[in-house]
Amino acid sequence: MIKKSFRNVFVTVGTTQFEELVGSVLSTEVLQQLETLGCETLTIQRGKGSTPDLPDIQKRTKIRLACYDLKPTIGDDIKQADLVISHAGAGSCIEALEAGRPLVVVVNESLMNNHQTELAERLSRDDHLFYCTPSSLQQTLAEADFGRLRKLGPGSLDGFVDHLNKFMGFQ
Repeated sequence: MIKKSFRNVFVTVGTTQFEELVGSVLSTEVLQQLETLGCETLTIQRGKGSTPDLPDIQKRTKIRLACYDLKPTIGDDIKQADLVISHAGAGSCIEALEAGRPLVVVVNESLMNNHQTELAERLSRDDHLFYCTPSSLQQTLAEADFGRLRKLGPGSLDGFVDHLNKFMGFQ
């Protein structure tokens, strides 16, 4: 079982941009839901997206907000987090799951032929994470039973990685 303390929440969009995810996380509704979950610190890795107006947003919440674009590794941020909210990139998902962190994956609906949705669905079906879209993030956070999540075991994704490699034409 994964612990249920969400004082430190980390959000990652990967190396590109995902404005919809950043905007959703910083919406009044999601910030209020995060407060309800006990969030005290929210760190956002925004990638190449625009810098949010944190001083203005900070007026709407008691949560301490921090934001950065990119750095060589997000491993320390993941390890310090009690909850990770991530784009559906395979690397970010696997890193969070291997660190044993509860994970909510937000699928970017604007990507065509999106293998990320397939990854999120598979990992959700196996009770490793919850997934949603930017517009349903607040509802997912409100309804998720994080206690039912299972840690990712060794080799859990081997079959899926093989499938993904074939799908992407690597095999």
